[in-house]
Amino acid sequence: MNYLFDGLIENADPAAVFCQVPDGDLTRSITYSDVDKRSAQYANALKDAGVKPGDRVAVQVPKSLDALMLYLATVRAGAIFLPLNTAYTVAEVEYFLDNASPSLFVCAPDNATDYQSLTNALDIRLESLGNVSTANPDAGTLHALAVAASDTFENHPRDAHDLAAILYTSGTTGRSKGAMLSHANLLSNAVSLVEYWQFTSNDVLIHALPIFHTHGLFVATNVIMRSGASMILLPAFNADDIFKHLPNATCLMGVPTFYTRLLDDVRLQKQAVEHMRLFVSGSAPLLAETHVQFEQRTGHRILERYGMTETNMNTSNPYDGERRAGTVGFPLPGVEIRVANPETGEALPQGEVGVLEVKGPNVFSGYWQMPEKTKEEFREDGFFITGDLGMIDEQGYTQIVGRAKDLIISGGYNIYPKEIELVLDEQEGVLESAVIGVPHADFGEGVVGIVVPNKGQEINTEAIQASLSQSLARFKQPKKLVVVEALPRNTMGKVQKNVLRDTYSSVLQ
Repeated sequence: MNYLFDGLIENADPAAVFCQVPDGDLTRSITYSDVDKRSAQYANALKDAGVKPGDRVAVQVPKSLDALMLYLATVRAGAIFLPLNTAYTVAEVEYFLDNASPSLFVCAPDNATDYQSLTNALDIRLESLGNVSTANPDAGTLHALAVAASDTFENHPRDAHDLAAILYTSGTTGRSKGAMLSHANLLSNAVSLVEYWQFTSNDVLIHALPIFHTHGLFVATNVIMRSGASMILLPAFNADDIFKHLPNATCLMGVPTFYTRLLDDVRLQKQAVEHMRLFVSGSAPLLAETHVQFEQRTGHRILERYGMTETNMNTSNPYDGERRAGTVGFPLPGVEIRVANPETGEALPQGEVGVLEVKGPNVFSGYWQMPEKTKEEFREDGFFITGDLGMIDEQGYTQIVGRAKDLIISGGYNIYPKEIELVLDEQEGVLESAVIGVPHADFGEGVVGIVVPNKGQEINTEAIQASLSQSLARFKQPKKLVVVEALPRNTMGKVQKNVLRDTYSSVLQ
């Protein structure tokens, strides 16, 4: 038995459509039977390329159906899938290949020449895979191997605790760490989410997320397969494509940027989404204003959830019940979450802010080749220290107030950026904000607010400062407000506060 693959497809009707792929003026439909055959071809291609059970297969390729088939093929072959951000440069990829020591690296055909000397030096086999379409039938060397291979494959047995994937953390500070995810980690999360979000074989998901990340690969794709549902596979988010395919969909999973861009489009009206069942947001905090505006325009309340590279999904606002803006809901079935003192690990009372710690079948086993770092990040009773600061309110909703590394200590006071950001976001003319701590001669750190104006509006920083003095204690008030056109973000929409801290490190000196 191959624990993850067999568990994902056990509820699928072989004749049902797994994926619709827009291809020029046509749409290709791929059934679950096609998935079995196509992933088998890629599994045979991996075997022919020398991949053995337990080997790592590193992948940096464009989003496509065949890229998903390569993921499934790697699982079926008993190997470990290692997806890499398509924006990474050769120099950045060198670190991952050196650290993970894969037996095979698959890149985009156009990049193969750039990677050849690197993979030769590291003794890694290089193959390529592009987007297979009617306009691009020649899609790389691995595709050619797969086309020539048999469409039947005897899955390599893997049990619940065998590794299925290594996902590297986003690396907003320091070197990325490889989170080791087992077959059970991935399948247990898919099972929980299908139940919690009430997915059935009747659902059709618009898939516009990247597939080198937990959200697009392990949440969206695995949930669809586990429920025997279907998806419309788009290369990326594009408002025109979303509205074109909305009539044929029931669900959309996105990051906050998806929803702010949809709100900027006059086509977003109730009649356009009245048939939709669910809108999910994650990977970065959703502004309360976005919640309100989206509900006013569509009648739908976005469901926000909380997850991490190391844990997949931990919590979710309820499907039935109040989806509360500013919170990430309740622990998923089988997941425990608690708030602890960051220094002592002592559990804190309800309503107090501390570091969030999580335990459950979704939590990874540790960091690749980093036993000491792994030991540091787990409590003795098995809880993983997320590094996220949060609290659990009187109704049991979890609130994220920031990352522990973003905590500001000014004059001996602990300051949580999220509290100030929520107040800043409510100010006239402000679209969104980020609060950081920078060096200050007297207080050690001083609070700086970075604000982005609403489109076509100007921000009066003096008026905002006066308003903040009425709602925030003096030590929490920003010592300076900086107006910028946009906040720096990583590929999943998370604000890169390390970049802001570097940029404005001397602004109070």
